[in-house]
Amino acid sequence: MPTIGVQRDLLFEALGQTYTDDEFADLCFDYGIELDEVTSEKLMVAKEQGEDKAAGADEAVIYKIDVPANRQDLLCLEGLARALNVFRGKFKPPHYRKVVPDDGARQVLHIKAETAGVRPFAVAAVLRNVTFTQTNYDSFIELQERLHHNICRKRKFVAIGVHDLDTLKGPFSYEALPPEQIKFKPLNQTKEFTAVELMQLYKTDTHLKPYLSLIEDKPVYPVIYDKNRVVLSMPPIINGEHSRISMKTRNIFIESTALDLHKAKIVLDTLVCMFSQYCARPFEVEAVDVVQPDGTSVQYPLLPYRTEVVTAELANKKIGINVTAEKLVDMLKQMSLGAKETEEGKVEVEIPPTRPDILHWCDVVEDAAIAYGYNNIQKVAPKTSTVGEQFPLNKLTDLLRGGIAQAGFTEVLTFALCSRDDVATYLNKEIAKVPAAHIANPKTLDFQVARTTLMPGIFKTINCNKKMPLPIKVFEISDVVFKDSRKDVGTKNERHVCAVYYDKSPGFEVIHGLLDRIMQLLEIPPSDNNDGYQLRAADDPTFFAGRCAEVIALGESVGMIGVVHPSVLEKFELQMPCAVLEMNIEVFL
Repeated sequence: MPTIGVQRDLLFEALGQTYTDDEFADLCFDYGIELDEVTSEKLMVAKEQGEDKAAGADEAVIYKIDVPANRQDLLCLEGLARALNVFRGKFKPPHYRKVVPDDGARQVLHIKAETAGVRPFAVAAVLRNVTFTQTNYDSFIELQERLHHNICRKRKFVAIGVHDLDTLKGPFSYEALPPEQIKFKPLNQTKEFTAVELMQLYKTDTHLKPYLSLIEDKPVYPVIYDKNRVVLSMPPIINGEHSRISMKTRNIFIESTALDLHKAKIVLDTLVCMFSQYCARPFEVEAVDVVQPDGTSVQYPLLPYRTEVVTAELANKKIGINVTAEKLVDMLKQMSLGAKETEEGKVEVEIPPTRPDILHWCDVVEDAAIAYGYNNIQKVAPKTSTVGEQFPLNKLTDLLRGGIAQAGFTEVLTFALCSRDDVATYLNKEIAKVPAAHIANPKTLDFQVARTTLMPGIFKTINCNKKMPLPIKVFEISDVVFKDSRKDVGTKNERHVCAVYYDKSPGFEVIHGLLDRIMQLLEIPPSDNNDGYQLRAADDPTFFAGRCAEVIALGESVGMIGVVHPSVLEKFELQMPCAVLEMNIEVFL
């Protein structure tokens, strides 16, 4: 959950009431947020840097408040105070409006086709006749940073730029150019730099350095120009000094460039909804025409109002209360949702643009529960009694763990993800023939697929413990994943057991003995019939030729046993031979 810091006195001023710390903590709990800490700038500096550094720091009380990660509207003082005031019934929630300028001439932002290879989306809006004070100016800047770190994922998905519209002239152009062709004076600098020079300059900047990797390896960088080719920003790195906003700024041009258009819309709507209250005409936002590369035009911000229908009967059943539709309407209005009773028992709920977290009727019911108060819900005994029991597969897994450990093997726990080489090349197999579930955008080469066998993880564990005394006897019982088009998710899990014996000699007889012990625990006798188990010679490139067999149990192949091929050992950097048993235990349920 994100934690925001707000000055207590400013918050109480916005709420029109003062509270003790305990009273405010109770109010936060009632609304579904949490007062995490009561501190001050002086206390924070003293805690982090020592008492000497804290001398002269501000002693104003700061409330650290935990808010839900999907409630972007609570990330600033304005949104928090507005929500709590509506919750307490101090005033009705505002209605946000998208308007056109008095002269009818909207600002225009053109997106060029070249941006598709770097940051393909952009949205924009204008706030007119804004009145800034030092307090709301600071809050405006802080909200941008909090959005950047929250839904924008440190500017990866969305980057926000705010500009003094009176210093610019539209229409605007969002382009992508080679870095050496981009030259402008960035924020807080006194001379112009090319984009190449800026990337070098900011490699020593602790604030901007983390964002450089987002575009530095691209052949073109995104840049926004006005009609006179004045640079507004080079997203997601830095804005231009020319259009920087100040407390004297009256008209603000807001642009957001993005990899994720959905998130960009949410960010823009949140920003303008929170701060349009400071416009001469509160809660009105001027629309901007964003012209796409194909020539189509979209008007932003969208400021969408959506409707959901719930019934009092459904809300009562899900929450465990008994309220009328009329009472349900009042409860939802407390949560800044528009609501009205349409038919007997039915409530039509209007969801404002500040609440993109509401995706379904169940989210509406959750808000109703918060308004009712979780502490006010009476505890009642369930009407039915049930007896719980352990999931059969987990019960079998636990029983086998104990039995294999008593046989002298040590259990290990390895990663469920691995590289493509781990499940294919290193095991002398072709990746095209391995039914592995691939990760679409792997962060590292070590985690590219879901494992289809437990062997690679155990081999890596032995590799990291080669200094341990021989023999090394380890096992793992965990899930593996296979592609399966018959499943609704396209994959299936299987619970496997894998044991490895690593010593100066292969120790096939030890692994064979472990197999016999496992079958003894499962009460499956050695037999040529379908009611027992047996070994059948097999050929598998992972194992030494002639020293590999299938494990046949209850009439079907459940696994493999054998001596690992030397080339496999070499790829996992193991110097001693080893024998392996791996089989599916789900067939024994």
